[in-house]
Amino acid sequence: MKETVFTVEATPIVYGQGAAAETGFHLARLGVTKALIISDPYIADLGITQQVRDAIGERDVATDVYTQARVEPNETSMLEAIAYAREGGYDGFVGVGGGSSIDTAKVAALFATHGGELLDYINKPIGQAKAPPGPLLPLVAVPTTAGTGSEATSVAIIDFPRLGVKTGISHRYMRPRVGIVDPLLLRETPSAVAASCGLDVVCHAVESFTARGFDTRESVGPDERPPYQGSNPVADMWSTKAIENGGKYLRRAVADPNDIEAHSAMMLAATMAGVGFGNAGVHVPHACAYPIASLKHEWVPAGYPTDHAFIPHGFSVTVTAPASFRFTHEAAPERHTEAAMLLSGGKSDDLAESMEELMRDVGAPLTLTELGYSESDIPTLVDGALKQQRLLVIAPREPQAEDLASVFKASL
Repeated sequence: MKETVFTVEATPIVYGQGAAAETGFHLARLGVTKALIISDPYIADLGITQQVRDAIGERDVATDVYTQARVEPNETSMLEAIAYAREGGYDGFVGVGGGSSIDTAKVAALFATHGGELLDYINKPIGQAKAPPGPLLPLVAVPTTAGTGSEATSVAIIDFPRLGVKTGISHRYMRPRVGIVDPLLLRETPSAVAASCGLDVVCHAVESFTARGFDTRESVGPDERPPYQGSNPVADMWSTKAIENGGKYLRRAVADPNDIEAHSAMMLAATMAGVGFGNAGVHVPHACAYPIASLKHEWVPAGYPTDHAFIPHGFSVTVTAPASFRFTHEAAPERHTEAAMLLSGGKSDDLAESMEELMRDVGAPLTLTELGYSESDIPTLVDGALKQQRLLVIAPREPQAEDLASVFKASL
């Protein structure tokens, strides 16, 4: 029997210029008396972390600050944050920064609440994929990038360099209690960060919209319904608007860090895409992205506010997106065409070409070769992508190993 039911869950969102000033109100409303703010060094140096801390203090909520969240968090950085979070007696958490900081805060809240070992909760086949035994201590997410939509999702992504793959923890209890989305926090966003994050928004939305329908899965009970259920009418509304915003505003946001209209539109698109893919899911480009980002740590992204080698998530996703969408097109041509028209402002019905044009215009890497990969790496990349079965099963055309090899080869 095919599925007839889908679930839509979404974080309550507080959106608008100056919204960050309300962070303390929402923590106090949730009963938090002592919160750990998790952020990264760059956001702390800009003064944004302290700005949020001051707003929280106005509501008499005590805070400590942890500013060592790593851009593209890995196993080591997560374990360090977990250890810190367990020792402070916190009854709430705040993630301030990009998806890396918010994901770190999600994981910290999980282990401060329930304990255990990291691999207990990590998705299979890397970990055991245990469900958290109950709700987590409250988490309020304050994004400072227009990218991951982590404030609206139930997943946290972690790099495991020793295994050569990224994976994550995914469960509805991981979703923040409140997302505070303030476009004024984007005023210092470097162009490279805006480009990578914005491309991630677009891919989230396109993959969600083109995912296989929720009603093509076998029916399961509510306790077994996966977080990524496949496309559905409600997720589609969020995703299509996010695609449209990405095509209309991302180029402007990358070109001008002071274009508040463009950055506001992209920040809203990030949250909308988060709601969309947080319920429908993502597929082939994201499955390919995880081994791309984890297998090699040699590329230093120009213009990023960090000096360590890594491939920003948005770039690792989009570098195979054109080839991925060429592969999936035949399974859902109408949806691919509609996404292309939304992304191109009605100028093109070819999704792969529309993606390539957007990537080129914002200065993103266009090939795996630019990122240091060669044809000899393809078998290892395929192996890493095949580990992302929770994503591949909702692809409109589910790829086999040889299909993924063709996608990677076409992306060199």
